[in-house]
Amino acid sequence: MLASGIVALTMVAGCATGSSDFMTVPPAAKNSQRPVIPKASDTVPAPTTPSAPTYVLRAGDTLKISFPGSPNLNSVQQIRSDGKITLSLGLGETDAAGLTVEALQKKLMNLYAPQLSSKEVTVEVQSSSFPVYVTGAVLHPGKITTDHPITALEAVMEAGGFDYTTANLKGVVVIRQEGNRTRNYTLNLKRVMEGKVDKPFYLKPADIIYVPQRFSWF
Repeated sequence: MLASGIVALTMVAGCATGSSDFMTVPPAAKNSQRPVIPKASDTVPAPTTPSAPTYVLRAGDTLKISFPGSPNLNSVQQIRSDGKITLSLGLGETDAAGLTVEALQKKLMNLYAPQLSSKEVTVEVQSSSFPVYVTGAVLHPGKITTDHPITALEAVMEAGGFDYTTANLKGVVVIRQEGNRTRNYTLNLKRVMEGKVDKPFYLKPADIIYVPQRFSWF
């Protein structure tokens, strides 16, 4: 009986010691195992509003130039093909094409400063016209002048529409001068006419739209 009591006591002591070792866990270790949940501000960026592109004046634009302090100088005129406009008070001509509206306002203010009591000039674009060219398998190829944004398909319609006996609507090419290089864009206007293209292709000044013939090697 004495031997069994000693064995039992030894087993109980062993279990108590093991349990004590298992429960000794540093508090820091517990905290390090908890997942860190990021705040919403850390994962969702603040919304940003895209800035509108700056409009650059070009030949063909019709401008309303106003002088609030000298209304007799107000005028409406079109930027000529050489990019210039005519100034009043015998100041001659000045370049307007290639400038922003704000830059032209500042330029005119400096030019007219000696003659103005109120240093105010405002420039407003009343209309903007520009040419595009349509060639190839259309009924009336040639130059088209537009005063509003126009798509490639609309330009073809202005040229009388496709010559459906020969036109390849799937391979229409827009030729565009971008800086010092020429870039070609190939459009499938058949898909556009079928309503399968959501985003229209808008033209830029002096774009050339070429409608090739079917089975043409050129």
